[in-house]
Order: sequence, then structure tokens, then C-alpha cells
Amino acid sequence: MVNFLQQKKKQTFSVLTTFAIATFSLHLLVLLIFIVQGLNIRQLSSRKPPNFVQTIDGKPVVATDDLARDPQAIQKFVSKTMIAMFNWSGNLPPQRVEDIAKPQTDQGILIRTPQGGSQKVSTSSWVASFSLSEDFRKGFLSAIADMTPAEVFASNPTQAISAQLNIKRVYPPVAIAPGAWRVGIVADLVQTKGNDNRKTITPFNKDLLVRAVDYFPSPLGENSSDIQKAIYSSRVDKLEIYEMRNLCLLDDYKNTNANAAYPCESGSFLR
Repeated sequence: MVNFLQQKKKQTFSVLTTFAIATFSLHLLVLLIFIVQGLNIRQLSSRKPPNFVQTIDGKPVVATDDLARDPQAIQKFVSKTMIAMFNWSGNLPPQRVEDIAKPQTDQGILIRTPQGGSQKVSTSSWVASFSLSEDFRKGFLSAIADMTPAEVFASNPTQAISAQLNIKRVYPPVAIAPGAWRVGIVADLVQTKGNDNRKTITPFNKDLLVRAVDYFPSPLGENSSDIQKAIYSSRVDKLEIYEMRNLCLLDDYKNTNANAAYPCESGSFLR
């Protein structure tokens, strides 16, 4: 009888031991799976987003080269950025349908000028400046602030001055390095006085150095403000302007050769 109880006790101990070992092994397996999944998720979170070449019709195509950009997309980016940079209408860019019929007054944004003072730039200029590289943006905004007449923000319509950039031509981009291009732009900055509609035209012929960059969408998503959405939209082309020089025109823009603007070197306008 005693032998039978001892044998039964040993069998019970053996089953419990086997069950405990099996359970422990299963927990180790689950822990290992969690660790592998965690490493995969971390790798995916740190991976750059897939790069696309933006075509002129707006349809994205996956790029085999992270630095590749469509020439027409580069020209479109330059035109859009420069037009927004010199949009001095005295009104905020419309965000809703109601803003088109009743635009909101632009109070401007204070920027420190090269002389050490502070002057305003239009909100459109400030938002468009995020299409510039960070080291170039500060100096260029200061120059824009120095150029922007105080009358742009005048409350009296008869004293107000508006301005817009009239682009005549954007030259095809010329590759100067992997993922970097040189783009010439021929334009006029047209300033209009409100009381007599008198116009002041200033030539704006520049060489812009453009390069490919990464783009990360806004982490706030739909909770972003209109200004935040506008800033992130300025980076969606995955391009940035990092230098600007005076454009050297040899033939007063009458030469139809696209490369005619590029043979001579000009000093740096801003860097």
C-alpha cells in the first residue's frame, strides 16, 4: 500500500514538472516573438518613407533613385515657391470658400532685418520660406522683410501697396550634383499703389540652386492648424532651395537656347 502511494506521488510530480517546463518554454517562445516583432516595428519606424517622383499630372511614380526628381516638377516647385514668396496682397491666403468673397486682413509677421531692426513680411512669404533650406531661410527672410513696403499692411486701401511676381520664364533644371539642380528664373516684381494704380516694376532674374530632400507628414494629422498644414504642404514636393544668385542673361532673354543663361558665373545673392 505504501509503495503504491509513493509510485502515485512520483507520477503526479512527473506530470506537474512536465507541465511547468512546457508552460515555461511556451512563455519563452512568446517573449521571443514579441522581441522579434518589436525590433521589426522599430526598424519600420526609423525607415525613410518611400520616395516618389512627382510628375506633372500629379500621379506619383515610385523612384528607383532617392534623389531623382522630374524636371517639370522642379520647375513647378520653383514657380510655386517664388510666386508665394512675393505674394504681398495684404490679405491672408484663402483657406475656405468664405475667405474668397471676404478675405482676411494679413497682419504680417515680424522678421529681423540685416540692419538689426524688425520689419514685417507677408504670411504668404513666411509660409513659402519653409521651402528653403534652414540655413538659407533666415537670411532670405530678412532680405524679403527689408524689401517689403510697410504700406502692404496699411489699413487704408488708398495707401496700400500690393505686389506679385510676374514670371516670364523658368529654365529647365541643370544637374550640378546628384540630387541637386540649377534653375534660372526670369521674372518681374510688380508693385501696385492702391490710390492711383501706379506700378513699379523691378527685374527679378535669379539662379536658384535646388536639391532633393526627404519629406515627413505632419504628426498632428487633421488636428493641425491651417498654418501648420500650409507649412507642411511647402515640403511635400521633397525639394528645397538652398542658394540664390543673380542670373546672368547674355542676350536680354531673347535667346531661345535654354542654356544661354548659364555660361557666366555671377556672385551669390544670398546664401
